[in-house]
Amino acid sequence: MYSSLSYLAGPSDQPLLHQTIGDYLQGIAERFPERPAVVVRHQQIRWNYREYLAEIDRVALGLLALGIQPGDRVGIWSPNNIEWCLVQFATARIGAIMVCINPAYRSYELEFAINNVGCRALICASGFKGTDYLAMLRELAPELAECEPGKLVAPRLPSLGLVIRLGEEATPGMLNFGAVQALGGEQDPARLARVAATLRPEDAINIQFTSGTTGNPKGATLSHSNILNNGQQVARGMAFSEQDRLCIPVPLYHCFGMVLGNLVCISVGACALFPSEAFDPVATLQMVSEERCTALHGVPTMFIAELELADFGRFDLSSLRTGIMAGAICPEPLMRKVQDLMHMTEVTIAYGQTECSPINHMTAIDAPLHKRVTTVGRAIGHTEIKLLDPSGEIVPIGEKGEICCRSNGVMQGYWQDPAKTAATIDEEGWLHSGDIGIMDDEGYVQVVGRSKELIIRGGENVYPREVEDWLYDHPAVQDAAVFGVDSERYGEEVCAWVKLRPDQDVSEEDLRQFLSARIAYFKVPRYIRFVEEYPMTVTGKLQKFKMRETMSHYLASPPTELAS
Repeated sequence: MYSSLSYLAGPSDQPLLHQTIGDYLQGIAERFPERPAVVVRHQQIRWNYREYLAEIDRVALGLLALGIQPGDRVGIWSPNNIEWCLVQFATARIGAIMVCINPAYRSYELEFAINNVGCRALICASGFKGTDYLAMLRELAPELAECEPGKLVAPRLPSLGLVIRLGEEATPGMLNFGAVQALGGEQDPARLARVAATLRPEDAINIQFTSGTTGNPKGATLSHSNILNNGQQVARGMAFSEQDRLCIPVPLYHCFGMVLGNLVCISVGACALFPSEAFDPVATLQMVSEERCTALHGVPTMFIAELELADFGRFDLSSLRTGIMAGAICPEPLMRKVQDLMHMTEVTIAYGQTECSPINHMTAIDAPLHKRVTTVGRAIGHTEIKLLDPSGEIVPIGEKGEICCRSNGVMQGYWQDPAKTAATIDEEGWLHSGDIGIMDDEGYVQVVGRSKELIIRGGENVYPREVEDWLYDHPAVQDAAVFGVDSERYGEEVCAWVKLRPDQDVSEEDLRQFLSARIAYFKVPRYIRFVEEYPMTVTGKLQKFKMRETMSHYLASPPTELAS
């Protein structure tokens, strides 16, 4: 029975878990010791749960031997690899707080992240995609050249005492990851049990920086209970079991890989498979085909890249059943191809925020097609959702309102920032997302934009998502991003960046005429720019603030074709 107001509580028939991640993992390893746990193709790693837990515990004991204590922040700065997975679970085993650092960060962002949360240790790759991580660290902490490993004192990184690098090469001032593993192998395993006995499910275990689509990131602080239960709820929504094999091409530094990948698998004893250190469509489909994966995650742009491979037909994807598509709108033609050509008939759309650990909505694996391409699903288990108007009142079904969530998954807060926390989570525990949605009479929610992305043109409200949806209807358009730019006359004008399908040709005026026949004149973009790519986060979220900055500079000295 649904209310006439935009409020829905998800099912609560199955109890929440009340365990630490370390204890839960140990239970899964005891239950499924010989089942495959993790495959990392680019490192030739293939472990069952007994082997995986043994390797995790070596790292955990090594960190304890180096003086890492429960509550200490341990940064991980690396693309996808087995070491990342080991650190995720080793820190959980000893109650240290793993801090996920974006592999794309530059020096300023790295310095901000380490200092913002006070990382005591940093575990890092030597580099990624042509970026020299070790050179960046030497720039921030030249003291590494002279210090004994583990005893760094650096004025620009005052909390950081220990740097552990991946790989075999020796670097002054740093320990190698292999040395930490070896040190762990020399310790008394009983020490882990003694530490575990002091930990609680409510303890903070992970800091995830918000994705940076607007301004400086904030450190969302998440507990064992937050992310373990979110992983289990999502696994339940995908009908996952120990028989499943999940291909994970999305980044581990983000909740998509870390929670919806690793923790979803751990929650039921399934196998996590990593095709490459960063997304590669060929490596992804090879792994699905050769390892007989039953599930595949990705953002829409990843699925598009896979489907557009010239030799797509050579990959046997018949083992696929489900997976999560998240991070952006899924156009209907893409959903049909994913279901028909990739055999993912039970693919689910998932939605949430880092601050929610991260998922609060999912579509059911048997949801009708139109629900999967127009909505983000309904509230998951143990989750309340309501949509509010600007005055704080719940809006009626079918009307636009800000999506708010209250659940076990809501973060503890932004790390040591009560003011920003209070601006996001109200006194009753509701997290205000900033996203604008519409709930239907079945509880499905359609996301129509962000409150901060709302364009006000001459007093008329324009929701970018609505314009984008109409652009997707044009046969020549592959992708679209709509945002506002400043206008002296109207306050704001509507601008669209459009990516065309291969071998398609259409003019700005053609698109304007197409839209004019379908939406109000004030919603039709004043400016249209054709692009090959968009500024995006690593997880595929559009960075519209960067588009806005670029377009503002463009319009300050407009080229002829934009000056009209």
